[in-house]
Amino acid sequence: MESKRKKIFASKIGGIPSYRVVSIDALRGFDMFWIVGGAVFFVNLLALFNIHTAQFGHSAWNGFTFWDLIFPLFIFIMGLSMTYSIGKRLERGESRKNLYIHIVKRTLILFILGLIYNGLLDFNFAAQRYAGVLQRIALCYFFASIIVMNASIKWQAIWAAIILLFYWGIMMLIPVPGFGAGVLTPTGNLSAFIDQHFLPGSFCCYRFGDNEGIISTIPAISTALIGVLAGHWLQTSFSQLKKVLGLLLGGIAFIFIGLLWNFVFPINKLIWTSSYVLYASGWSLLLFCLFYWLIDVRGWQSWAFPFVVIGLNSITIYLCTALFNFSIIANIFIHGFSPHLGIYQPLFLVICTLAVEWFFLYFLFKRKIFLKV
Repeated sequence: MESKRKKIFASKIGGIPSYRVVSIDALRGFDMFWIVGGAVFFVNLLALFNIHTAQFGHSAWNGFTFWDLIFPLFIFIMGLSMTYSIGKRLERGESRKNLYIHIVKRTLILFILGLIYNGLLDFNFAAQRYAGVLQRIALCYFFASIIVMNASIKWQAIWAAIILLFYWGIMMLIPVPGFGAGVLTPTGNLSAFIDQHFLPGSFCCYRFGDNEGIISTIPAISTALIGVLAGHWLQTSFSQLKKVLGLLLGGIAFIFIGLLWNFVFPINKLIWTSSYVLYASGWSLLLFCLFYWLIDVRGWQSWAFPFVVIGLNSITIYLCTALFNFSIIANIFIHGFSPHLGIYQPLFLVICTLAVEWFFLYFLFKRKIFLKV
């Protein structure tokens, strides 16, 4: 273990001190920032200069954009955090039975919150979307946790590889009626076929299947496990600089392997291909490497505080932005003069809405209120 740990933020949850690595929470907050308004801010900002970019939208099919990184980055961070949360519980001597109960409870709560996010309380079950972001996070958390609880670090890595190879195999070898085997078009891929026949309700975000569908969730488990492996690396006795170098080389290696795999199994976010897992995980590792180096190695933490506030309540703000319109609150204070801002009005509204969201989270932060599911 390192002789000295850089300053970290601390909170008390249920009376038990919970010490958190700042770079992890900061990166989670950075990731969530784009979801709750950061992307809209930059779209409006660039529009003022007549710059339009596809980077803030998902790829139509094969390919990769900045926006395609946001979701796998969150799952990667979840896996990264898992080594601390589960590890600390085991260190405290908590029984494995209690840990399993906690895992199942958290999985169910996340899954139900995902259904609520998708409109469960509308009680329109025919149009309900049963898959979703939180549902995928819940399932990835469950299966990755079970693997972490029952497998050595070596076997956790092996399981991550097996899952990716298994998904590649079934997508390429199992024939889809009317199309055949190895067809990776929107209409002819196995993931879409499974969703059409076994996933009720409505789909997102392409009409032939769901982008968080049934079997495309399988490789996402490996995304979480790669985060777990990064967490294990972070807790080794190696020096901080060696850890940074390991994260850097790992990120570069995953990007390279993902690009190679892309030739036979294209990088595709909508069906979460194995090459997409490695490519996105590579960029996730590089981003975490940067945050870890700046915050925990160099000790430059002040700039990260706004992101930490978001990161400590990421699920809270994700749900709240879906259930409440923060721009209404912002508009209370700016409606009198914002119409006079001309072309700057949309950008100004986004800035004010982001401010309202952040101060809401800061209020929770100051009172040590964190949504833990």
